[in-house]
Amino acid sequence: MIVGLGVDVVDLARFERAVSRTPRLRERLFAQSERALPLRSLAARFAAKEALVKALGGSAELQWVDMEITNGSTGTPGFVLDGPLGALLQQRGIAALHVSMSHDAGVAVATVVAEARG
Repeated sequence: MIVGLGVDVVDLARFERAVSRTPRLRERLFAQSERALPLRSLAARFAAKEALVKALGGSAELQWVDMEITNGSTGTPGFVLDGPLGALLQQRGIAALHVSMSHDAGVAVATVVAEARG
């Protein structure tokens, strides 16, 4: 059963300016494994993290770096479901997260669906 849905859009030019002006944003917003990615990919991941917060109805317990996104063997993106994020999902009864990200025409967009157990 779907218990949460979140969508977010990021303006690529604005995101690139923010990261250029404040290089420490990479450290504050992204897990170590994400930081070397191109800015377009980082913008899509940032949109996915914002979409996750919306799908969860808030997540004051999490830091941005706790919401790590990796690509599976087929290239499909997904959140790493251990650590603080995994604990929060377990506490809220969420069994799975589904994420889709894209970037084109000056924007990055992401959608996250949270699915409950049972």
